Amino acid sequence: MKVVLTKPLSLDVKTEVDYRAPNLLHRILSLFNNERSGSDLTLFRLPPLFNFPKSHLQCYGELVYCSGSDLLSRCSRADSSLDRFISVLAWCISTIRPLAFGVAPYNPILGETHHVSTGSLNVLLEQVSHHPPVSALHATDEKESLEIIWCQHAIPKFHGASVETDVRGKRQLKLLSRGETYEMNSPKLLIRFLPVPGAHWVGNVRIRCQESGLETQLCLGATSFLGLRGNSRSIKGNIYETSTMKTLAEVNGQWDRIVKVKDINNGKETVIYDAKEVFSGLKTPIVKDLEGVWPSESAAVWSELSQAILSKDWDKAREAKKDVEENQRELLRERESRGEAWVPKHFTATYTKDGDWECSPIQNLVPPAPIVVPP
Repeated sequence: MKVVLTKPLSLDVKTEVDYRAPNLLHRILSLFNNERSGSDLTLFRLPPLFNFPKSHLQCYGELVYCSGSDLLSRCSRADSSLDRFISVLAWCISTIRPLAFGVAPYNPILGETHHVSTGSLNVLLEQVSHHPPVSALHATDEKESLEIIWCQHAIPKFHGASVETDVRGKRQLKLLSRGETYEMNSPKLLIRFLPVPGAHWVGNVRIRCQESGLETQLCLGATSFLGLRGNSRSIKGNIYETSTMKTLAEVNGQWDRIVKVKDINNGKETVIYDAKEVFSGLKTPIVKDLEGVWPSESAAVWSELSQAILSKDWDKAREAKKDVEENQRELLRERESRGEAWVPKHFTATYTKDGDWECSPIQNLVPPAPIVVPP
């Protein structure tokens, strides 16, 4: 089995992504010639020229298992509920990652998985639906008594000079030793073509812990339409008591630099997040046990395509992507001929009355993975 793993994206993503095609903006705009403003792009297919060598599942998993700072394990170690909330807030900010304009990860195939371990944290993802695309994540750390359950359903829409993606789905971080569950959401993704091309995280992120009665509402900034005002990477908000709406602290900074919390009572400011620490020394996962890698593993499913993109062999890349897609269509035809419905192996996925998706892991613990992040 061939497995291709690539280094995680860092803060300097613009200079790292060196396999992008020339005349990129012109090529991108030509893709949308037949799209109307407001069109749903969920089924939109990108040619390999606009992909970077990772599946969306891999990018999603990297938010949890790739960090140069151990923010996650600090969450349950703090003594007070406010300090734990601030630690969760800092970890949540660490999951906001830089974006590379003009390239995107592969759309995962149905049943695709990504299974990686870092230290005592084991992470498992599965694509539980293809149309619409829904991804599920489960991570457990017995040593730190942590559990993460995420469900992600992205809905991209074309708006003429931009594409806005509403990233839906519940995200939960459970501090099991504290009996606390933190629920949070993802910001929106805004890709602008004109007048200044760029990719930005925008909108509001809410973090809430019912057990401690604490909550925060964060606002991620965006530049003006002309791209001349504002800071696309700013983040600000308040931490407050849910029951009384009393503000306890203010949050302010940039998610790609420094974020501080200011105590309302005494005015003291504390740095809770330093992006350089989080993104320093990020290591590429390696295969520890090749025989243990599942055929559904992202790095195996897309290995030929990833290798072709890294080599800038676009003809081979097109063939490799076509092969994966044709194989999926054949599997679909076989299931339909037998009257079988596809069922996820690692999660239960349900469509709610609110028009959203909920995903629950079948197993209580994620087993150690054959792919690991080196210490």
